[in-house]
Amino acid sequence: MSPLEDFPSEEWDRIVAVMLTAPFLLTRGFLPGMYDAEWGRVINIASVHGLVASPFKSAYVAAKHGLVGLTKTIALEAAARCPDVTAHAICPSYVRTALVETQVADQARVHGIAAAEVVTDVLLAANAVKRLIEPTQVAEAVGFLCSPAAWTMTGAVLTMDAGWLAH
Repeated sequence: MSPLEDFPSEEWDRIVAVMLTAPFLLTRGFLPGMYDAEWGRVINIASVHGLVASPFKSAYVAAKHGLVGLTKTIALEAAARCPDVTAHAICPSYVRTALVETQVADQARVHGIAAAEVVTDVLLAANAVKRLIEPTQVAEAVGFLCSPAAWTMTGAVLTMDAGWLAH
């Protein structure tokens, strides 16, 4: 997290490489096999930050916006080749991961507030429901998108934002 004018170029390159270039390369490598099999699912885990921005997160927000755009491009190209090869993006807000748990503890220590307050008042301030998303809930969404019924949603963005974007 840093103002744009102070954001290190090498950190920008690293974040974009991991969050946007890597999914591009992986998808490029797997698509031919999906076309040959006449079935496949590309499911990218973007973020609510693939749809809205927050200050001081320029590289992360840019990479996640790019991942949503890449997903839509894949969906259009794949549909022209094989209707059973689809692409989807999941955009969760904060998910209870080790990284988020560390951020909660660090924020609590820095601000001198309880961890529960960090979750509700800092991380989830924009959420209508003040609760972290569980990794299993994201996995369940992935499971649905892998189902035959999900062909109807190709190119779609599935938000799991606990009401963040309802504002």
